[in-house]
Amino acid sequence: MGSSMAENHPVGFQWVMEARERGAKIIHVDPRFTRTSAMADIWVPLRAGSDILFLGALVNYVLTNNKEFREYVVRYTNAPTILRDDFKDTEDLDGLFSGWDAEQKKYDPGTWLYRSAPRKDGREFPGHAEAGGGHGKDRGGEAQEVTNFDWDFSMEDPQCVFQVLKRHFSRYTPEMVEGYCGVPKDVFLKTAEAFTSASGPEKTAAICYAVGWTQHSKGVQIIRTAAILQLLLGNIGRPGGGILALRGHASIQGSTDVSTLYDIFPGYLPMPFFGADSHKLKEYIKKHRVRIGLWSNFDAYIISLLKAYYGDAATKDNDFGFNWLPRVTGDHSHYGYWLDMQDGKMEGLFVMGQNPAVGAANGRLERTALSKLKWLVVRDMVETETASFWLDSPEVKRGELVPEKIATEVFLFPAAGTAEKSGTFTNTQRLLQYRNKAVEAPGDSRNETWFMYHLGRRIKEKAKRNPAPKNAGLNALTWDYPVEGEHREPRVEDVLKEINGWTVSDRKQLPHIQNLKNDGSTACGAWIYCGVFPEANRNRANERAPKDLLGHGWGFSWPNDCRIIYNRASARPDGTPWSERKKLVWWDKDKKEWTGLDNPDYKKDLAPDTPDNLDSGVGVTGLGGARPFTLHSDGVGWLYVASGLKDGPLPTHYEPLESVVKNPLYAQQNDPAAQKKERPDNPYAESFGDPRYPYVLTTYRLTEQHTAGGMTRTLSHLAELQPELFTEVSPELADEIGLEHGGWARISTARATIEARVLVTRRMRPLWINGERIHQVGLPYHWGYKGKAKGDVVNDLLAISEEPNVRIMETKALMCSVAPGRRACGTGGSPVPSEQDQDSLTAPDFVRAEQAKPPVPHGSGRLTWL
Repeated sequence: MGSSMAENHPVGFQWVMEARERGAKIIHVDPRFTRTSAMADIWVPLRAGSDILFLGALVNYVLTNNKEFREYVVRYTNAPTILRDDFKDTEDLDGLFSGWDAEQKKYDPGTWLYRSAPRKDGREFPGHAEAGGGHGKDRGGEAQEVTNFDWDFSMEDPQCVFQVLKRHFSRYTPEMVEGYCGVPKDVFLKTAEAFTSASGPEKTAAICYAVGWTQHSKGVQIIRTAAILQLLLGNIGRPGGGILALRGHASIQGSTDVSTLYDIFPGYLPMPFFGADSHKLKEYIKKHRVRIGLWSNFDAYIISLLKAYYGDAATKDNDFGFNWLPRVTGDHSHYGYWLDMQDGKMEGLFVMGQNPAVGAANGRLERTALSKLKWLVVRDMVETETASFWLDSPEVKRGELVPEKIATEVFLFPAAGTAEKSGTFTNTQRLLQYRNKAVEAPGDSRNETWFMYHLGRRIKEKAKRNPAPKNAGLNALTWDYPVEGEHREPRVEDVLKEINGWTVSDRKQLPHIQNLKNDGSTACGAWIYCGVFPEANRNRANERAPKDLLGHGWGFSWPNDCRIIYNRASARPDGTPWSERKKLVWWDKDKKEWTGLDNPDYKKDLAPDTPDNLDSGVGVTGLGGARPFTLHSDGVGWLYVASGLKDGPLPTHYEPLESVVKNPLYAQQNDPAAQKKERPDNPYAESFGDPRYPYVLTTYRLTEQHTAGGMTRTLSHLAELQPELFTEVSPELADEIGLEHGGWARISTARATIEARVLVTRRMRPLWINGERIHQVGLPYHWGYKGKAKGDVVNDLLAISEEPNVRIMETKALMCSVAPGRRACGTGGSPVPSEQDQDSLTAPDFVRAEQAKPPVPHGSGRLTWL
């Protein structure tokens, strides 16, 4: 679900096909019939945005038919944990959980905690900071001390998580799926039986998803529902199980691991916020350290990171340079700062490896906001729409932006391609693979490591000339990477050595996470990567000698080269495998250690019969020998999240922010904690049933193009394969509104109107929703107004919004109108309609009345090639 793996991850999909040849069943749930659907045993088309209804019904199917892996659930999840008596579910409050503050539009999760568990001392619940982006470690449990939990291992207590889960999903039925997902009951039951039967000691099943799940206003909770399903079936930490996040492109996993996100440091350590708990390192550690599990070493992770940043200048007396770190002051996510940019609150911007003028929601706002900057630096292999927004954007062609009046100075730097630089990728399975440079970059093209190193070197030289307190951190920053070659490129392997970590006294590489210390004697750039470079001349990411089925010897998988995380769950509580067929790691009684086919993701000498000591124990040892989920404070998988998720402890079906359907379960239509960011330049349709926009719109990617197109639309062979923007519509919709195959269609939302060629196809089918036929419309989003293959910017149709936990936008389910013919305003794209236009025009005829203004002659504006 949420992915067309065959089209967007074809290399990985070969293993799916091999599994099918060996007898595995492939189920594809997707609004569109794709190449993945063609290879599946079962294809289930559903209404875009109804994923939690479908997954929740699978959870209910497991619970009502007693199909849960009972021993796994009792021992390895928090199903037996008893909740507070004052906790109220969405079933009690018509779509809201207890603790909702309607005025502040946020939850106080105090009632979500476990019964008898004392609240952790602190001013706010970890993970619930207003400015946080939800990417750090504080995603649940840290709000309470790990002590005095109440349990019922019979799972009969009405307030235990298992019973609460049953009540919560009781109305997610096959009939509800048929009525509001559009999936016939018999198809759902066939799917449910096929998937849930892959459970127990002898069988497992995996779930693969991509941005078709993440890019929703409740995307985190969609994935949470899948996690609940897999935990109930015992499919986490076992071979053939798990939930695989198929990343949007190469090394997205690595970019979160080593933190290109605004609210985390490498290894998912939270950035400090302005507040009383961030003035001193001791208070910061107190807030984020957990006594039990791997996070009990939080102090070693952050102090080792500070030593990597500041070297000898980081001492115990100055809190290891903690106060040199920047603080999070607000929503610094992409859309947060883009709205600030539009409001004139930003001076400059670096854009590297993206093309937001095409690739981001509400492209019109994205492009106009760039005109408010003083300077813009773009690094890319071609001149993208972002670099030339001032010259040839739709806003320039319509006269909304005038190049001569744009003060933004644009610096365009030629960037090296992936084959022209060395470094590592980290893929969806946490596997670091080193790639070696194949060819030199042409001309003045440089890689990102070169650019950032020499930019940093120049900034440090400037700071050195001004020893003001504000420059103390810059002056202390270690920036002494060895360089080589004509262009003085930093040696990337030396960067990886620093990421791995070393002992400060002798720079000896660290072999294991357990070697990290909290006294300043170790330095480490990312604690989870410790072990990738364990010796001076051993780069494990660059090893290519696989020894077994799991690929040990090929690359390095964090943590500690575990290929399946939480793999202690692959054995029974007593340490023996669940079955011979599905064995992975087990306890060797003779050697008194964990062993097996994978590196054990557990303390190697911690015997399975070691009792837990949650009340006073420390570290992984405090979990005892049978709590596999070592990153969780109680060592079990969370069916229910006691704190850390801003929109509730359990997944709940909410409709998309724009929906053609009223929420069938609750009076609460949308996720109450989602942020619409509604304003005049980011308008929305009515909450549901807006007659101007009767159809469901979903966007997606193609095999032949890549994201915003900067790397593919300029290539002739790919442009020939996918030469024009098109929209996929069903034959029924085409007949209903007069669309012709190969002709033109106008697609409109509250933000914009675009045009696209019409592809009439049975791949996109109408669905019967609550007795009415609902049409869905598909649009790939790769095109823009530059390159060899050109087309309107599909993301102009989308609204800027933020899912409450990780601030991602909603792109996979919204409302639109469709009409035959081309736009009335030429080739420049349609701006946001005025209220008068919206009131006077019906959905099929919805276009802006005014004509486009003539384009500004080429050569105006300010662009510097560097």
